[in-house]
Amino acid sequence: MIDLDMIDALEGEVALSRFDYYNVVQAAINDGTAWRLQGAYGREMMGAIENGFCMLGRDAVKDYWGNIIPSRFDVKPGTKGSYEFVVDAMGEEWANDMDAL
Repeated sequence: MIDLDMIDALEGEVALSRFDYYNVVQAAINDGTAWRLQGAYGREMMGAIENGFCMLGRDAVKDYWGNIIPSRFDVKPGTKGSYEFVVDAMGEEWANDMDAL
């Protein structure tokens, strides 16, 4: 479950390396509850997905408005949100680290 330390990290209140920051973002994506919080969190998570730093979570979730956020298994390999998209953007080691969270 998302906690205050994760929220502080997402809001930039904690100095983190790029890798550690995106670990927090990926953990928030995987948890799913952050999609139901204020829009800034969803935009940050979606930006990380669209830029290939993070992948979608393991399970589909609903956001605050009831929109479905698909899982990484619901999208085609190589498209935004997939493991393969992160491999293409950041490399296999990065993708494996994000996948392991």
